[in-house]
Amino acid sequence: MEYPLRGKTALITGGSRGIGRAIALGLASYGAAVVIGYVKNEAQAREVVKTIADAGGKSAAVQADLSRPTEAIRLFDEAERTVGALDIVVANAADIVVKPLADCTEEDYDRIFNTNTKGVFFTLKEAARRLKDGGRIIVSSTGGTRMFFPGQSLYLGSKGAVEQFVRALSWELGNRGITVNAISPGPTETDMMQDRYRDKAAAMSPFNRIGDPADIAAVAMFLATDAGRWVTGQNIGAGGGAF
Repeated sequence: MEYPLRGKTALITGGSRGIGRAIALGLASYGAAVVIGYVKNEAQAREVVKTIADAGGKSAAVQADLSRPTEAIRLFDEAERTVGALDIVVANAADIVVKPLADCTEEDYDRIFNTNTKGVFFTLKEAARRLKDGGRIIVSSTGGTRMFFPGQSLYLGSKGAVEQFVRALSWELGNRGITVNAISPGPTETDMMQDRYRDKAAAMSPFNRIGDPADIAAVAMFLATDAGRWVTGQNIGAGGGAF
C-alpha cells in the first residue's frame, strides 16, 4: 500500500463529524499525522482519533472556539506541539441558520459569521504564518454560492467571503509553493441535510443521489498530495453534477 502523505502533518478544523471527519480519516489513511479541531463534539472527536489510532495512524483532538482569534492561535500551538510543524490545514468548521433574511437577527448574523467567516479568516492567518513551504491549505465552502437557496442568506454570504480569502491568499503564498483551494460540496449526507429535502437534493444530480462525505474527502485528499501541486486559487465543485 502506498502512503503519499507519510511523514506529513495535518490540522482539520470541524473534524469531529461529517465532511471534516471524512477528510481526517482520508488524510490519515494516506499516512498523515492528523490533529482534529472541534468546538463541542468531544465524544465524536475522540472517536475519530480512536479510529485513526486503531488503523495504526497518529492523531489527536484539540478543543477550540475559532470565533475567538486567540483560540485559533492556541489550536495551532497545540497542534504543533503534538505533531510538529504543519504541512496541511483544512478549514472546515461551519454553522448554519435557515430562515428568511428579513427574519434573521443580529444574534443569527454574529453566530454564523463568527464561525464561518471570522473563524476561517483567523485559521487562514495562522496557516499562512506557520505552514511549511510547499504546504496545502484547503477550505470548505458550498455549491450553494453558485445556486439559489432562499432561507440561507447568512450561510451563503459567509461562505462567499471565504471563497475570496482563498483567491487572495493563493497569490500571497504562491512564492512559497503553498497551494490554497476551496472545495464546494453539493447536497451531502451530513447533519445539515434535512430529511424533507433529501429526495429533491438527490434529483439535482445526474447520479440521482446526494453526496457522501467520503466523496468530498477524496477531493481534499487529491489536493493534499503532490498530485494537486499545480492547482491553486480554485473553487472546486464537488456536487455530483448538481451545479
